[in-house]
Amino acid sequence: MNKIEMALYRARDTKALIIGNGVVCRTAEMFAQLFPGRKAVIVADDNTWEVAGKDAQKSLDDAGIESFDAYIFSREDFYAEWRHVEALKAFLENIDAVAIAVGSGVINDTVKYVSSLLGRRYMCVGTAASMDGFTAYGASITKDGNKQTFDCPAPLGFVMDSAIAAAAPKELAASGYADLIAKIPAGADWMLAEVVGSEKIDEFAWNLVQNGLKESLADPAAVFAGDVEKTQALAEGLLMSGFAMQAIQSSRPASGTEHQFSHCWDMEDLCYDGKHVSHGFKVGIGTLISTAELEFILEKGLEDVDVEACVQAWKSWAEMENEIREVMAGKPGHIARGLEETKGKYVDKDGLRAQIIALKEAWPVLSQRIREQIIPFEKVRECLRLVGAPYEPEMIGVSRERFRKTVSYIPYMRSRFTNIDLIYRLGWMDEFLERMFGQGGLWEHC
Repeated sequence: MNKIEMALYRARDTKALIIGNGVVCRTAEMFAQLFPGRKAVIVADDNTWEVAGKDAQKSLDDAGIESFDAYIFSREDFYAEWRHVEALKAFLENIDAVAIAVGSGVINDTVKYVSSLLGRRYMCVGTAASMDGFTAYGASITKDGNKQTFDCPAPLGFVMDSAIAAAAPKELAASGYADLIAKIPAGADWMLAEVVGSEKIDEFAWNLVQNGLKESLADPAAVFAGDVEKTQALAEGLLMSGFAMQAIQSSRPASGTEHQFSHCWDMEDLCYDGKHVSHGFKVGIGTLISTAELEFILEKGLEDVDVEACVQAWKSWAEMENEIREVMAGKPGHIARGLEETKGKYVDKDGLRAQIIALKEAWPVLSQRIREQIIPFEKVRECLRLVGAPYEPEMIGVSRERFRKTVSYIPYMRSRFTNIDLIYRLGWMDEFLERMFGQGGLWEHC
């Protein structure tokens, strides 16, 4: 089996993938294979209908597949928001059809979730290499002012025309690139989590994401220039991440500290220049700080860590609760999440002792593996610049003061063990914050 065949074999939801130059004309071929005898309906927006929807519809018509008139969202105010879920659901529940999502993340997530609500499967024709969620379970939808992830199956089939993706607006591929480079520090975080006994590395999912990852990231300037081959490599890397998440029913293969920054800013409805900041752009800035955290840990080293001093300084759960309420004062949503998520990974003093001892024992080998895994901070920043993605927090509307505050929230924001948890458990948070934001720091803030 090749990599794609292996991914499809292990994937829980997706059973067919067609990727290549000019393959949108094969939409009907996939539909007939996956949904024989069913009627189709294309769901797109004004833009994706023009660049791919019309050709997908022609493919259906030429193949004699019955279909309803396409459902077209207006691009002006369209993002994955609950009112659009309700509108699409009202349309689809009155027709007996399989939806074909034609677009990128917003279209895919909306169709994915509505199809699940109606107990139906769907397929997707992707128009941009913009994120890894195409083939991932779950949909990110804004409801009641908060961006939430709702469980629902990934598409049964996926078509990606690399020529269309390469011609998409540059910010979409830049966002996808930023989401893909995040898998580098996320991999290092998974190594740490395995050592402390939090989450064991699944070799299949690891290889699906990490094998060939750096090659897919090797030429950000070519991706920015719209090179079809490089854009296809980027798209394949993102799709493999989605398949890995499907295979083990967890986002662990593709998500570490860097994604926690995105989740936090989602809760704060981060906007810049009047627009919601894309997932990839938020994750890209998260990747920079996560890389800096890993380099800080490697520089400090664990050889001389005083285990018992760390254990003695460790807070009881009652003290931890008070700390969360203090750090996140004035943000009730953050406090509620912080209490729930931190409780999920809290250990007592004996548990902390066992974690630190395990890390110290593994450190000679583990530190070398992490060094080989990560891309140096300055190179990450340069790659983001070359691909056209934000490489400073101000470029997504986050001041340095706000950035520092966000870093202080992150140890409490998710139950998943990541590198920020190691910094926190070892009592290094204040030193790290000063190193990053103090005089002469990477993001000096006075």
